[in-house]
Amino acid sequence: MRLPAPRGPITALLFDHLPTGPHALPPAPPAGPDDPFQDEDLQLALFACYEIHYRGFDNVPETWEWHPSLIAFRTRLEDRFERRLGVLVPPRVGVTDVPGALARLVEAEGGPSLAKFVQREATLEQFREFVRHRSIYQLKEADPHSWAIPRLSGPAKAALVEIQADEYGGGRPELMHAELFRTTMRGLGLDDAYGAYLDVVPAITLAVNNLMSFFGLHRRRIGALVGHLAAFEMTSSQPNRRYSAGLARLGADRTTRRFYDEHVQADAVHEQLAAHDLAGRLAAQRPELAADVIFGAASCLAVERLFAEHLLACWSAGSSSLRSGRTAERAPAAG
Repeated sequence: MRLPAPRGPITALLFDHLPTGPHALPPAPPAGPDDPFQDEDLQLALFACYEIHYRGFDNVPETWEWHPSLIAFRTRLEDRFERRLGVLVPPRVGVTDVPGALARLVEAEGGPSLAKFVQREATLEQFREFVRHRSIYQLKEADPHSWAIPRLSGPAKAALVEIQADEYGGGRPELMHAELFRTTMRGLGLDDAYGAYLDVVPAITLAVNNLMSFFGLHRRRIGALVGHLAAFEMTSSQPNRRYSAGLARLGADRTTRRFYDEHVQADAVHEQLAAHDLAGRLAAQRPELAADVIFGAASCLAVERLFAEHLLACWSAGSSSLRSGRTAERAPAAG
């Protein structure tokens, strides 16, 4: 993956400097007046800063990863991101029963049902759009939450490793969830290369991913990262059942649907592990993190709600949810 096209003054400056060796970066230009979660320039710049900690970019030297100048640049972006997140999701206080609080939070979630629309009404092209959006995360599925492993101990750590082992295929590369998603992409005639659709996904899709990386790369937000994973797993099984049903309605074969079918079963188990053995045990071990666990879960649900609203609003208006027209791709195998 190479650096994408810039989307404003912040990314223009950053992407101009990153291909050369590490050096002092100029200060980041002021962010625009828009909501940070809708700010294309800010979200792409933050995503690029985070990606250097994952697989990076082919045209960016690896020596940038911990360079103080880049970390300072990223911190200024994160400050605006975190401030807006605190407005979107007010801090939690007085949390004691973490598994119970997580269950109530998920039960009360009243956002738009993207999964129901995909199951019953989405066209094949809309489903392919949905997969393009999700590919930004799914092709590195589980990696952001794995930052928590060295920061936990005892039963909570064991629970997280059990969840992540399933995500990574239990030692079988072909069963890694990222690889199963590649199979879905190929079945839909999409480019399954890592980051292939980075240029066309909008700010809110990047924000969904940046939220995980923000929590994961900051040890002070370990509670929020665990809460994010708990909410992620607790709201996964039924939607994935709907996604598979939607693909079946559109004529996709079992191989193309396998990624979603696998999550129906795996995440039903992960839901209990994440809520009780991971989040519950962490809060019992470190009660001071209980409120941040719930904050992380609420943040996950809130940003996913914004993502769903974006897709459904675009589709309702008869327009694409992506930033540009269709890219040249193989013909879809389903439909």
